[in-house]
Amino acid sequence: MARTLGKNRWALFLLLLAGIVAGSFVGHLVRKVDFLSWLNYGIDFSIGNAEGNNIVTLNLGALIVHFGLRLRITVGSILGAVASIFIYKKI
Repeated sequence: MARTLGKNRWALFLLLLAGIVAGSFVGHLVRKVDFLSWLNYGIDFSIGNAEGNNIVTLNLGALIVHFGLRLRITVGSILGAVASIFIYKKI
């Protein structure tokens, strides 16, 4: 069975994930620098609230499971994702 040569979608996914994490990290690092603080500007999307009692809970008697999901999209994470797409196209 011949394997087609081409770009791997898993490589793109992992590269995008790494770009988003790296961009968020850079945005977090420069949040107190005046002319770079815009990199940390973003919005939160969440299911449940870890600080409060607003987490989705499944109580099965012997087992209690708490669900929560938080996604923070920042300018830095978007720039990291765009940079990772450019890197993927160059590979």
